Order: sequence, then C-alpha cells, then structure tokens
Amino acid sequence: MTTLHPAIVKTQQWLEQVIIGLNFCPFAKKEFVNNTIHYYVCPQARLESALAEFAEQLHYLDQHPEVETTLFICSLGFREFTHYLDLVDYANELLVELGFEGVFQIASFHPDYVFEGEAPDDASNYTNRSPLPTLHLIREQSMARVLSVYPDPELIPEQNIALAREKGSRYFSQILKRIHRR
Repeated sequence: MTTLHPAIVKTQQWLEQVIIGLNFCPFAKKEFVNNTIHYYVCPQARLESALAEFAEQLHYLDQHPEVETTLFICSLGFREFTHYLDLVDYANELLVELGFEGVFQIASFHPDYVFEGEAPDDASNYTNRSPLPTLHLIREQSMARVLSVYPDPELIPEQNIALAREKGSRYFSQILKRIHRR
C-alpha cells in the first residue's frame, strides 16, 4: 500500500468536506467516487519549472481518456496570490500554445483566493479557496455534456456564493485549519 503525498490528502479532504460536501461542484462527487481524478503534486517554486510540469500534465490528461480531470497541486510554490495569478495566466497561454484550447480549461483555487471586487474576508472567496494553490484541468467536452443535462447550470456560482456567505468565513477557515493540522 502506497502512502499518499500530504498535499493530495489535504486536497482530497477539501474535496470531500467543501466541494462535494457543500455541493459547490455538483459534478465532482461522481469523479471522486469513480477515482477518475488525477492528482499531480508539483514541487516547483519557479514559474518556468512549474509551467514545464503543467505542460506534461496537459499531455498526460490528453493521453489518458480514462482520467476525467487533473488537479495540479503546487506543494511549495505560488503561496502569494499575485504570483499564483501569474501562474494561472501563463498556464492559460501555454494551454493555447500547445493546441489544447477548446479541449481543456483551467479552474483556479488558492488558499488566499479573492474575487475581483470582493473584500478579502468575504465568505464568497471560499468557493475558490483550497488548502494549496491548485490548477484544475477540466475536459471541455465532458463539462459541456454534464452542463447540457443539469438544470440551470448558470445559477451554480450564485448559489455557491449565497451558501458560502450563509456559512460565513469562520466556518470555512476552521475547515481549512483542521485539514492543515492533520
């Protein structure tokens, strides 16, 4: 039996307790239960090195149709949110350069995520706050398929924000603190 990297364990706990537990992503439970999520831990702190590993993961996901999605977890770098946003921008550019535009898209999660125009302590930010900086690679074809049968998918972000604000920032910060203590 192999021991999972601590970054993967924390990410899985976050998925179970927040993303699936609060139904922030109504499509995540199926992939989690079916074990079709690929977790990749990137130990790089330098942008160029992280992007090289990100490119490898784009190719990996492309070559493994049995894997539905990839969580690219930055275990050491990109702790500062502005540096992380640079990584997101360059990763999106790289996705296009490598010919994966329309094939994959990136969703972004960070421990200090702040939506533009929101206060840092607004609970809505917790819809995109994770234990570690994470890039989520999503298959666009799969997303289009599930969205086509899901009632009112455009309401998902609004519902998530309302629920996050109802729960409050303290609720989420306590969950993330517990995850980090384990």
